[in-house]
Amino acid sequence: MKNKITLKELAKLLNVSISTVSKALNDSSEISPKTVERVKELAALHKYRPNPVAVNLKSSKSGTIGVVIPNISNTYFAQVLSGIEAKAQKEGLQVITYISNESFEREKQIADMLTSGFVDGVLIAISEATHRARNYDHIFNILEYEIPVVLYDRTNIDIPVDKVGIDDEKSFEDATRLLISKGIKKIGLASAIHHLGVGKLRIKGYQKALSEGMEQLVTASSRHQVLVDGIKDLLVNKKVEAMLCTDFVSAMLVYRMAYENEVEIPKDLKMIGFLNKDVAQYLTPSISYIEQFPEEVGKNAMEMLIKRMNGMLKPEKNTHKVINTELIHLESTLF
Repeated sequence: MKNKITLKELAKLLNVSISTVSKALNDSSEISPKTVERVKELAALHKYRPNPVAVNLKSSKSGTIGVVIPNISNTYFAQVLSGIEAKAQKEGLQVITYISNESFEREKQIADMLTSGFVDGVLIAISEATHRARNYDHIFNILEYEIPVVLYDRTNIDIPVDKVGIDDEKSFEDATRLLISKGIKKIGLASAIHHLGVGKLRIKGYQKALSEGMEQLVTASSRHQVLVDGIKDLLVNKKVEAMLCTDFVSAMLVYRMAYENEVEIPKDLKMIGFLNKDVAQYLTPSISYIEQFPEEVGKNAMEMLIKRMNGMLKPEKNTHKVINTELIHLESTLF
């Protein structure tokens, strides 16, 4: 039997987003009581129910998982995928990988393909462009077909799904407190991902840890030259004693600018970054880094999706699993 109306059509009639309709139907506290009432009245009027394609999906499993990666050139995501693949193989599942290339439009196209009925579940790290747009209707559309979705890594997003990631805020809060405990007073931070949820959380952790009276010395930009100029200002003019880097790009720029301006690491500058260990340990001097255990993130995301697909998690409650990080001290934090 054909649905009387779809979630997307309800949203159009009410002139709201698909996510608003979905949240209202699930009595989310984020939606005003008046909007919840409007949504439920219209849904009842049109005899709304979840898309019947979901019934076919439940009765005919494909044994295939769709994995969406935002950036395959980032070794972190390659290692997350390795963890996903290893767990999938043990469970006899096949993985189909899609790359969004940090594009909102590409991510929407992938989401449309994933609703065609050939995957049993979806693992996704949201793209940078989607973060900027703050439009997640395509994810809600996947959920409309009752296809389980688990967000990994970039989990600071308001979507009612299961999530697996690290505690980005605590990672940099702990790193900042460690530097302060060693007597360092001028601590700078560089970020090329300040617009992403993970970048915002890392900056927040740094800010939270600063003692009263300590100056926030932050340079953040996705524009290369702006970030370069900001880092140079912190190193040369502000003469920071330590730098925290939220991502690979900012870490490499700090490393380069320190070299070009004769700032010696670790004598003049202590440094901690979110780097892959295969890069960090072979630099000279080597750079202390936050170990994120990407394969564990991938493995746990796959495990959570399997549990959701098999009905082992409560349908009315979403799970958020946090993988603990570890600060690995190399030459850049020798005291």
